[in-house]
Amino acid sequence: MSAYIEIGKIVNTQGVRGDVRVIPSTDNPKRFELLKDIYIENRNELKKYTIERVWYHKQFVILKLKEVSSMNEGEALKNSIIKIPRELALPLEENEYYIGDLYDLEVYTNHDEYLGKITDIIFTGSNDVYVVKKEGEPKELLIPAIKECILNVDLDNSKMTVSLLEGLRD
Repeated sequence: MSAYIEIGKIVNTQGVRGDVRVIPSTDNPKRFELLKDIYIENRNELKKYTIERVWYHKQFVILKLKEVSSMNEGEALKNSIIKIPRELALPLEENEYYIGDLYDLEVYTNHDEYLGKITDIIFTGSNDVYVVKKEGEPKELLIPAIKECILNVDLDNSKMTVSLLEGLRD
């Protein structure tokens, strides 16, 4: 497991002072208010930033960062991932997982058929959808993150067991 967990993605700027718009990847967007610092992964480089102000606009968390003072500087962070050290993460409930821990899990059916690895996660309004890709296969499999499909997640062994609902392979 990584020493950092992902809590959001910078998708744009907000205003002319370099504030950045963030789509949170946490169930609790207010958690940004509990942080003094964040780490931003941009072009494979992880850099620490200080949060000066947090506010909200529609579905976005808006951050004013001490090290970013212009729209151009904010624009350079577009599509960057926001991370925090794992020890600052909020505690999880049973059957909850950090998004970053799910990537690259090997996915098997309840009949022990290998389906591939989780390569992406789509965030929808109702539930997440895991994108599973098997090497050599042209088609991806989309598996909804619902109790009827996800039977077991074993992070220690990098394995997820699923029950494929009718029509998911089509």
